[in-house]
Amino acid sequence: MSTPLLLVAASGLAREVLSVCEALGRPVVGVLDDDPAKEGALLGSSPVLGPLERVRHHPDAAVLLCAGKGAVRRDLAARLAALGVRDDRYATLIDPSVRVPGSCSVGAGSILLGGVVLTADVLLGRHVVCMPHVTLTHDDVLSDYVTLTSGVSLGGGVRVGEAAYLGMNASVREGRVVGAGCVLGMGAALVTNQPPGTVYAGVPARPIGKE
Repeated sequence: MSTPLLLVAASGLAREVLSVCEALGRPVVGVLDDDPAKEGALLGSSPVLGPLERVRHHPDAAVLLCAGKGAVRRDLAARLAALGVRDDRYATLIDPSVRVPGSCSVGAGSILLGGVVLTADVLLGRHVVCMPHVTLTHDDVLSDYVTLTSGVSLGGGVRVGEAAYLGMNASVREGRVVGAGCVLGMGAALVTNQPPGTVYAGVPARPIGKE
């Protein structure tokens, strides 16, 4: 039987994760969230158990970070490390519709929702989130805490830096680099490299600010 999961952050992503868990038949202990108003409520059929510190009450559960933004997941991971949660406690969750070829690698704590496509030699770091119908082609590399929202498409050999966030239906030309902490807007088409910490939008995508 699969190790029970303990989700962190009572979010929309957590509800999507719960749907995948149901499809996989994977048990969920509950959800941790620091918002006191949520404690005792249900998220789907799973109880909100209280703040992050209560991870100590469930030492045998695997952990999955369900905050939608990578920078928030990174902060949560740092807090959990201070509470004694080691890297080997993090689960990886992959929707049953997703095939991960043998040449591809998915890091601990990552979440791949329905319809995600990986072709060949795709490397995903830790705590990466790929929302429905993301397409990752040959030799793409995603660093830790990257978030690709629904419909994002990357050409071959794209590199995405830590905690970057790509909006719905954004696309990146082959061989380009999205820097750490970047935001790429919804529907944007990136044809140049995007410097770290910048916000780009439009077709073709152009700088509109800094994160």
